[in-house]
Amino acid sequence: MSDSSLAINIRAERESDRSGVYALNASAFETGSEAKLVDSLRVQLPQAISMVAELSHQIVGHIMFTRVALSNHPGAFVMGLAPMAVAQPLQRKGIGSALVNQGLAACRAAGAGAAVVLGHPEYYPRFGFRPASSFRLGCEYDVPDEVFMAIELEPAYLSEKEGLVSYHELFTGV
Repeated sequence: MSDSSLAINIRAERESDRSGVYALNASAFETGSEAKLVDSLRVQLPQAISMVAELSHQIVGHIMFTRVALSNHPGAFVMGLAPMAVAQPLQRKGIGSALVNQGLAACRAAGAGAAVVLGHPEYYPRFGFRPASSFRLGCEYDVPDEVFMAIELEPAYLSEKEGLVSYHELFTGV
């Protein structure tokens, strides 16, 4: 997938990408916590969906989805988007959007029925996310309603489900 002005390649992360992904996440966030989180999640959750945006053989974007738990529905297949990073000089050029779209497609292909995100309420609705509370979902973290959002990847997947969404315990220290 590419943006009109950049030849960006969005693809599944490979083992050889790990140092580039680490460096990107370390530079994109205020602390190195997210970079360390990604490394830990890879080890503990090998079924995570991790994708990169590549430009001229350099990692310029990264997105990760991991399975989250939904109280009252232990068999629900819901993915959580976190973290996502785009190299600072390349932000606002469509790379993040391409990562989200390709990541959601990968989640759908893996069989996930829904996805959640804890993020900017001005950004994620363009992909179909809306407040998770409209699906009767709550977040384990004390956050404003508008920043915890969900999207159904399978029509009506959440219509008979409700409960509290919990992320993997590794997210607690971030």
